[in-house]
Amino acid sequence: MTRLGDLVVRKSYGGDVTFRVERIERSVAIIKGTEFRLLADAPLTDLLEVDPGSPGEKTERARIKATESVQRLRQDRQEMAERNQVAVQQWSSPAAQEQAYFEVPGKVLHLDGDERYLQKSLDLYEKLRVPVNGYYVNESAMPSVLYRLLPVVNPDIVVLTGHDGVLKNPPSRDLYNLTSYKNSKHFVEAVRVAREYERNFDTLTIVAGACQSHFEALLQAGANFASSPARVLIHALDPVYIAAKASLTSIRDTIHITDVLNQTISGTKGVGGIETRGSYRIGLPTLKDLSKLDIVPTM
Repeated sequence: MTRLGDLVVRKSYGGDVTFRVERIERSVAIIKGTEFRLLADAPLTDLLEVDPGSPGEKTERARIKATESVQRLRQDRQEMAERNQVAVQQWSSPAAQEQAYFEVPGKVLHLDGDERYLQKSLDLYEKLRVPVNGYYVNESAMPSVLYRLLPVVNPDIVVLTGHDGVLKNPPSRDLYNLTSYKNSKHFVEAVRVAREYERNFDTLTIVAGACQSHFEALLQAGANFASSPARVLIHALDPVYIAAKASLTSIRDTIHITDVLNQTISGTKGVGGIETRGSYRIGLPTLKDLSKLDIVPTM
């Protein structure tokens, strides 16, 4: 018998994606992808319980790609640290060749319409040492919440994500029309709010969208990166990889679009964007531990 919290696959889809049962309404289960930002419903008779150690093929490929992406981001950060040290030595006088520096990665404001995915995202930001303020916000409330948070958080990067999708029975069977999507109109409105707050695309980087979102409308509204060009499912952490890349790319450099998109699990079918400068800075000299500083008061 299927119960809340069970990991399941849909037999009708060949068991390719693993879901968690979120709610049961009579003979129908509301299920949520464990790796992909997919919220769906399915008859209980269509569900097959799976072992957590034996996910569906698509889910397993996504996990492998996710691990590789994190390793690549960590490698990029290590290479950046080495370049920074060389640069600092070139800037410093011969007497201060060992001069240390401090880092100022770009700050992220992440609004997520899914509480579980938000926590997974925050865990990854922490692993990558990316400063972030994360909030669980229903997609329809994102424009108003963002309007209040922007001047308080003053971020370098805004991430707007959650759940979306092409409707089964839309008012208009036109993929150019926002009414054909579950939440794209809310993401678009939130992007407009952010872009009105900061019009410079290099001063505020905006990453927006979820599964099957209206990619073109999000870019037209002012997003730097958005989903989903081919209207495919995107991985739960795809927006985080892009935000982390923006946070950890020097302001002297442009984020390499093909590089960052290839690091995502979904690739260019799931995410696209425009040329954008990074948000990472270094400073001199290194910050002191004030508790150990021997100071003679002058006042």
